[in-house]
Amino acid sequence: MSTQSAQETRTFHGGRLVARRLKAHGVSKLFTLSGGHLFSIYDGCREEGIEIVDVRHESTAAFAAEGWAKVTREPGVCALTAGPGVTNGMSAMASAQANHSPMVVLGGRAPAMRWGQGSLQEIDHVPFVRPLTMLAATPQSTAEIPGLVDDAFAAACAPHGGPAFVDFPMDYVFQEAAEPELEAASQVASTVGRGAPAEAVELAAGLLRGAERPVIMAGTDLYWAHGEQALAELAQTLRIPVFVNGLARGCMAADDELFFSRARSQALKGADVALVVGVPMDFRLGFGGAFGEDTEIVARAPEAGGGGVLRRDRPDARGLARGGRRAGTGERGLDQGSAGERDRASRGGAGGAGGRQGAATSDEAVRGARAGVGPRRDRDRRRRRLRVVRGARGGQLPARLLA
Repeated sequence: MSTQSAQETRTFHGGRLVARRLKAHGVSKLFTLSGGHLFSIYDGCREEGIEIVDVRHESTAAFAAEGWAKVTREPGVCALTAGPGVTNGMSAMASAQANHSPMVVLGGRAPAMRWGQGSLQEIDHVPFVRPLTMLAATPQSTAEIPGLVDDAFAAACAPHGGPAFVDFPMDYVFQEAAEPELEAASQVASTVGRGAPAEAVELAAGLLRGAERPVIMAGTDLYWAHGEQALAELAQTLRIPVFVNGLARGCMAADDELFFSRARSQALKGADVALVVGVPMDFRLGFGGAFGEDTEIVARAPEAGGGGVLRRDRPDARGLARGGRRAGTGERGLDQGSAGERDRASRGGAGGAGGRQGAATSDEAVRGARAGVGPRRDRDRRRRRLRVVRGARGGQLPARLLA
């Protein structure tokens, strides 16, 4: 009993508390440029067996962390010393935000007890980095450090992913505190979102099965969700042409008969149903104008989270191919719209499977790949239009419902 009591009351300095939570989240490498504000974290990482990768500029450390995330599809972690060290890493944070790369940035910070008195490299980083991050925070005591590190990983990995930032006052990381009893990292990750309504998945599946000219437009979040196998399964099961952008490039083999790149404009404009997987309606898709006026769009709706940051949901297309419950989180994003103003002439459904010969340059090749989709829906059915949600960062973010 005394041994158990000793374990429960064991204390660690703040840097070791940081390192223990990094290890709990599976971190094996910390990218950094040596700085005095971070020595306690380095000491903790050495004790916990985390490799310290020392570079020659903070921007290199931060970009290396994002690169690690892109290659492994796991959070990349860097540590940047206070003041200019943190600001030197901001370009990488902006890149991670644009790419939805899960990335945790640990910052040094001037001591809290001397704040405002002109300590070395004293800058309040949080207002600088907040527009670029899913979370930006500073612990108010040593005891708060472990929970805040967990919050950073949860924010970075929350759909649709991005950088999270925590800076640590120098006095707090050298002081000691008891390690609180925290959830395992796997449990933290599992609480990011909740399951989606099965009826929404069935509705989306019905639209795709009954479509005459379906198309899949996949993007970066498909890559982060490890969705390439589900994408291929869905495309092959329903014989749907696939187009990709962003980090989804490479998620489907370039020589696959259902992969297309040169006929995107014609395919999206001519589609009666489009499944938008992990890609926003941004400039690359003409802010939604890339699709036809009568195209029914199946997309995921992002879930608004706390703290003024939009929590965004990661896709999984597996449910549509199998007709089952999908993984991930989200809410229904199919809203009934008015009937189409004009009846498009049917251009699909004739011919065989039609393998892709080189780079497809016409809508005939796309239509050939769609052959054998299954039962057809009436072309005059009511349209479901994309719902738009206004996010905390400003501007409009398209709703996404992905199965």
